[in-house]
Formats: sequence, structure tokens, C-alpha cells
Amino acid sequence: MFDKVKKNGTELLGKTNRIVEGTSIIGDIVSKADFRLDGELIGNFTSQGKLVIGASGVVRGEIVCNNADIEGEFQGKIKVLEILNIKASAQIHGEVAVGKLSIEPGAEFTATCTMLTNNPKEVTLKDGKGAEQK
Repeated sequence: MFDKVKKNGTELLGKTNRIVEGTSIIGDIVSKADFRLDGELIGNFTSQGKLVIGASGVVRGEIVCNNADIEGEFQGKIKVLEILNIKASAQIHGEVAVGKLSIEPGAEFTATCTMLTNNPKEVTLKDGKGAEQK
């Protein structure tokens, strides 16, 4: 009776995935939507949206996303194509590549930092087999 119309990604606007405090994930996360992490991730994270690492959040691994806010702890490599906001409570250790960077006073930032000049407009997601998705 009613045919489902395929949407081009706009159905994800305003929707956020969430990993709550007390949850630990060992593995990789790939998401087209925004993501809030208040638990622990040991692995890689890729998203075409925004990643928020809450005050109790811990990430050890590699992150690639369009935007990010970090209040908790991050250790590894992070590539943010647009804006990375580091809050006063954050602890960052590793390698950082960003389009734009904002660090509040009080944040612990022990990292090498590279500013991206010719950054792509969108993160390309890869499935578990290494094939690219849009």
C-alpha cells in the first residue's frame, strides 16, 4: 500500500547513538549518525557525524569523524575533518589532525597536532571488509 522511500542520510539528522557509563566495548564502531560515548571503547571509531566523549568516557584507539567534543580521556590517533573541541576536563594523548581546534584552559593535551588544509568534506566509511560506503 505504502512504498518506503529510500532516504539519502537526512533521516539520521538529530539522532544520536549512545554508549552509557559502565559499558566497555572492545572492537570497532562505524556510524553515519552522531555518537555520544560515556563508557569505554578500546578500538577504532569512524563516523560521518559528531562524536562526543563525555566526562566519564575513555577511548583508546583511532578516531575519524567530522566533528568532536572531548570531555573525557582519549589515547591514540584522532582525525577530525572540521572542529575538535577539547573541554577543560579532557585528557588527550597521541596524534591529532584537525580542521580547526579549540582547547579550554585546564585540558591535558600531550599530543602532536597537525592542521588539515585540504580536508575532504565527508568521512568515507568502510565496512568490515575494507570496502568503502557512502
